Amino acid sequence: MKTNSNTKLILLHPSLHKQPLPSLLPSHHRLCLLFFLIFFTFTFSFTLLSTTFSSTITITTTSTPTTLSPLPPSVTKALLHYASIPNTTATTKPMSPNELNAITTTLLQIPQPNLLIFGLTHESLLWHALNHNGRTVFLDENEYYIANFEKSNPGIEAYDVQFTTKVSDYPNLLSYAKSQSKGDCKPVQNLLFSECKLGINDLPNHIYQVPWDVILVDGPRGYFPDAPGRMSAIFTAAVLAKSKKAVTGGRTMTHVFVHDIGRDVERVFSNEFLCEENLVEKVDLLGHFVIENEAENGTSSEFCRNSSSMLLSSNEPPMWDFRKSVI
Repeated sequence: MKTNSNTKLILLHPSLHKQPLPSLLPSHHRLCLLFFLIFFTFTFSFTLLSTTFSSTITITTTSTPTTLSPLPPSVTKALLHYASIPNTTATTKPMSPNELNAITTTLLQIPQPNLLIFGLTHESLLWHALNHNGRTVFLDENEYYIANFEKSNPGIEAYDVQFTTKVSDYPNLLSYAKSQSKGDCKPVQNLLFSECKLGINDLPNHIYQVPWDVILVDGPRGYFPDAPGRMSAIFTAAVLAKSKKAVTGGRTMTHVFVHDIGRDVERVFSNEFLCEENLVEKVDLLGHFVIENEAENGTSSEFCRNSSSMLLSSNEPPMWDFRKSVI
């Protein structure tokens, strides 16, 4: 029997288990890492909060509808007051306070109205100021007045109109229009393509596309036989009101004011084309008509249900108003 005399001695070095692990990073690097983590966390939190707050403001702002309020009552009162004071440089006396109030009341009751005005007058700047939330367009016979008015009042929209009529011809013009009520002078039509002698068809194209809420006829001149007269202005106002195309849920009525309605031309043509059944009030020399549109059917050949216009007899002289021209 053999005996194994080679004894093996195994020695364990204690330092192999007790020696600590070496540091992965020096101490100053750890501080830098800690600072970077804190800074990143703070920046991320601040950005998140700012974005959330900004989004909340944006949503709140866009979800709240913008409302356009009318002028304060004090401003309206002041404008009416100064507009009623005679202007020493004007050639006519202004509208009466009652007439001003009638038009102003209507304007302030309609949100953002489209206002069309025939004639540059003492009150022109008043109407533009009162309708600051809406659209106001002026039409006048005098190209020089229009150019100077726009130059003196930037932002004003105004156009000149070349009238071919005369006050002395109004009986013949009325007879002609009545005979063409089913043709060229029908109530519902696009005036841009109209061949009616009373229709104004030379305005910029977009004017005929506007659904006018209020129309004021205070021009052109009509106080002497050779003056253009307001026959075309009244007829055009009536056609624009009858042909008005309101958007869905929009306004279908048009308020038409005629100044100097005590004169023959204004009275007769208002009765014929704006109609007595549509007359809601008469204040001093101002007639107020409210006309319903008929653009949907477009088949009517009559402006009024009961025509009541009466031409003056040949023995009765016309009632001229010899006041000076309105500027």
